[in-house]
Amino acid sequence: MAVPDDAPICTHLDQVRAVEPSSDGCEDCLRIGSHWVHLRVCMVCGHVGCCDNSPNRHARRHAGDADHAIVQSYEPGEDWWYCFVDDVAFELEGAPSFTHP
Repeated sequence: MAVPDDAPICTHLDQVRAVEPSSDGCEDCLRIGSHWVHLRVCMVCGHVGCCDNSPNRHARRHAGDADHAIVQSYEPGEDWWYCFVDDVAFELEGAPSFTHP
């Protein structure tokens, strides 16, 4: 995966693995019977969590609890990534794209 020269810097790309999303929805919200706004996939382990606009912010919680810094949007038509530690959004050329039902 190539990072464009003008991209903001994420210092955690070494954590990225080839992952499969763990769920079609926020796995933590599904477990507790809650709802979410948008979904994110952890690019270290595949955990699917809800975004910061969701009531429970499970993607951010997972990032902190598991020390997994990077997520990719799990929304149709969105390919952007985000690093919680470096607080930077970016796109990676040639990165996998996920779609969910």
